[in-house]
Amino acid sequence: MSLAVLLVGVVLVSFVVGEKNVALSDTLAAVVAFDPGNNDHLLVRHLRVPRTLLAVIVGCALGVAGAVMQALTRNPLADPGILGVNAGAAAAIAAAIAFLGTTDVVDYMWFGLLGAAVAGGAVYLLGGLRRGTDPVRVVLAGAALTVVLQALTQVVLINSEEAVFDQFRHWTVGSLQGRGFAVLAPVAALVGFGLLLAATLVRALDAAVLGSDISRALGVDPLRVWGLSALAVIVLAGGATAAAGPIGFVGLTAPHLARSLTGPDHRWVIPYSMLLSAVLVVGSDAIGRVVARPGEVGVGIVVALIGGPFFVYLVRRGKLVQL
Repeated sequence: MSLAVLLVGVVLVSFVVGEKNVALSDTLAAVVAFDPGNNDHLLVRHLRVPRTLLAVIVGCALGVAGAVMQALTRNPLADPGILGVNAGAAAAIAAAIAFLGTTDVVDYMWFGLLGAAVAGGAVYLLGGLRRGTDPVRVVLAGAALTVVLQALTQVVLINSEEAVFDQFRHWTVGSLQGRGFAVLAPVAALVGFGLLLAATLVRALDAAVLGSDISRALGVDPLRVWGLSALAVIVLAGGATAAAGPIGFVGLTAPHLARSLTGPDHRWVIPYSMLLSAVLVVGSDAIGRVVARPGEVGVGIVVALIGGPFFVYLVRRGKLVQL
């Protein structure tokens, strides 16, 4: 309950602050009694509301994807990028900008989602999951594919015009700027499906953490769990990355904090990861809009500046929560 209240508070702050601060009373009026002739209402309703809601959705998606990935690999340092979804989305968007002249953020999302899905499917095949579950094999396949896709992305960018690199740079730092309802609606539907899928797997994830042999003894099919969990991670992380760009540390840090609060039971780890990551992304986006007025700092950069040192502190203090 306290996390939900904190999230509501951070959302309200995100509605209020920015290049131009809007009074809380005007912000609430823009939501419940919209006046199209009021500039503050237009700012809140058409820019800050969809941006903040997208930040909540992206945060929830990354947190849950990280929790699922850490359970599957039995590694508290795993994150959703291990399936190559970030690299796949980046390669697809770079190609779309360079070869198709794509400039719209909505188009970025669809190409990024396609690239993430293809990369995730390739890791599934390269990791040999059809022959059985082996976290090490999947990690190696994901790492190898990520290196290849990053190299291809660099080849495309190096051999393209400067304008292509500039457009790609705005996406790759991780930003919610310019994302409106056209991006929010499809991402919300996609992430909603991924969250429902992850919610159906909480019991199976508790068994997966114990290893494939014990999972089978408990009546859980490890191959089915891996397949459905990988689909959930691809949908969640792929949709979030395609919409907002790569945002690191969220899927890594939030599940770890959730386990420190709730223990290893995924009935609680999943919702706590969702709320913690949403608070982190929304709060980081609000901070990024304030610290560099009249410009802004991308949410991906702010998350890295907050989450990176904090996670290093946890590692050095030996406080990583084991699965």
